[in-house]
Formats: sequence, C-alpha cells, structure tokens
Amino acid sequence: MKQFSSIVIRIFIIAFSVYSYADTEVMPAPDFTLKSNSGSNIRLAEQRGNVVMLNFWASWCAPCRQEMPHLNALSQQYSALGFNLMGINVDEDPQAANRAINNLKVAFPVLFDSDSRIAELFSVDAMPTTIIIDKDGNIRHWHRGYQAGYEDSYAEQVAQLIRE
Repeated sequence: MKQFSSIVIRIFIIAFSVYSYADTEVMPAPDFTLKSNSGSNIRLAEQRGNVVMLNFWASWCAPCRQEMPHLNALSQQYSALGFNLMGINVDEDPQAANRAINNLKVAFPVLFDSDSRIAELFSVDAMPTTIIIDKDGNIRHWHRGYQAGYEDSYAEQVAQLIRE
C-alpha cells in the first residue's frame, strides 16, 4: 500500500507540473481596461494586431520578482516586432506595487488590479501567471508559476505568434 501511495503521489506531481506549464485550448481573451503605472488606461482589445503577454504578479511573490529581469529583456527584444508585454499587479496596496516596479526596474507597462477582478476573469490561481495572446485576441499559451528557463519557452512562443 505504501508503494502504491508513493506512485500516486509521483503521478500527481508529474501531472501538476505538466498542468502548471501547459497550453490551453485556443479561446478569446476577455476584454478589460485597467489603469497603468504611467497613469493612462489600457484596454486589452486595443492591442489587437499585436502579440500580447499578460503577466499577473504581486510584489510579495519571490518567483515573480525573479522573473522580472527576464520579462524586461523579452519586452525589449520583441517590442519592435509587434509584441506588447503588460504586467498586471494584484497587490491591494498600489504603493507596494510601485515600490516593486521601481526596485525591479520594470520597463514595460504595469496595470493595477488591486481588487483582483481581472485576475478572477482570467481564473488566475497562482503567482505569477503568464498568458500569451495571439494577434487575433485569442489565448494561445498559459503558464502557471515560474521556474528558471520558462523565459526560453516564452520567447519561442512569442516568436512563433509574431510569425503567424
């Protein structure tokens, strides 16, 4: 019985790992408008024609903070090719978010979702969660959590969607 339990636990861990990094079925991304750290409102539907990455994060999330330099580099690498990366911060306190933005030197737009309304709309249940949307506004890739190396997959997926 103990060996059976061990096997079940291993299967669960493998399944969870795959789910945490799995792509979703193609589906339209829900539209939303949020205020950005520059003070302007940004609407997702206005980004059509570009590949968009939404990165849901929080200042208290260590993997989120670890991922930020990679996201900055990704934004710089692909922004001239029709790629928009937007961080969506879910901190209740905008000051905590702004401190993290400054400390991490975030160069891409950060939108404030202090009531987690948009995070709920996208069924975000892990920090960070990264969603990649194609030029037609469809969710094409979904990543839960972050581990070193995920940024390589992000770059491959973004490059593929830019070419489509």
